[in-house]
Amino acid sequence: MAEKKDLDFTYTTIDKLFRLSMGESADYSGAKYDGDFSMSLEAAQKRKHSFIADSLNIKKGSRVLDMACGWGPFIHFINTERGAISTGLTLSEGQAEACQKNGMNVIVKDCRTIKPEDFGSFDAITCIGGLEHFCSIEQWKAGNQEQIYKDFFQTLYNLLPLGGRFYMQTMTFGKNMIDFQDIDVNAKKGSAAYVMALMIKEFPGSWLPYGPEMVIRNAEPHFKLISKSSGRLDYIQTIAQWRKKFRAFSFKKYWLYLSLVPKYITDTEFRHQVAVFKISPNKVCFEQEIMEHYRLVFEKV
Repeated sequence: MAEKKDLDFTYTTIDKLFRLSMGESADYSGAKYDGDFSMSLEAAQKRKHSFIADSLNIKKGSRVLDMACGWGPFIHFINTERGAISTGLTLSEGQAEACQKNGMNVIVKDCRTIKPEDFGSFDAITCIGGLEHFCSIEQWKAGNQEQIYKDFFQTLYNLLPLGGRFYMQTMTFGKNMIDFQDIDVNAKKGSAAYVMALMIKEFPGSWLPYGPEMVIRNAEPHFKLISKSSGRLDYIQTIAQWRKKFRAFSFKKYWLYLSLVPKYITDTEFRHQVAVFKISPNKVCFEQEIMEHYRLVFEKV
């Protein structure tokens, strides 16, 4: 499973750059355009937040746990728009500090180990883009991936009342996923072998589920599926909009870019991160259907 050091490498590294480009509490997960790609990124993210809150029946006073909360965009939405009482969890020090600075109740803690005695129970739980970090390549090779997901749904079961709902969205492997042994960072640029190698560099310690079916069957018998939808095309558009924002000029942001030049020269792994930034391998994987993306709503039974 991805450990704190793995997620810090990805998310704390880009903390300042992200906030300078996207804002203090912006989303780092796929938006919801529903086919209307004329929408602004901000409007599509708000549409996603509304969809989640409606799907989970979040209202004033609802106690909500946002697992892998990022920079707190969903927390901000349900606190201000729905009057919810929220707690966020992240393994990134940079994300937690940014959320706390913006008045959100966010704690550095592994959401896979949370128990009712930690914070009590919740009316609803979200995990927006967290599941993709729960299983490592080593755990997948050892045949432990399904048990990891079963254990996670047991954790959710313990935290929710009967009828309580859980929302997740996650990347999954798609129909054109290649064999693991073919993945190679030295392969031809743009090839499936190359972009998958960059994905591993971008998210160390992480391996994706093989389609939504793997997630759904491991949610049983504790949860029934309420809704399922693909967000692959939405995510492609989201990443395209992120790329524009990351490249938009500001003195602070480009000074930060310049300050990273020595690290680029001396650190091989950081050069891989720059390659990730240049080509957005997850966008390529979505376009080539190497990867998919799903929104899933479950209810405790």
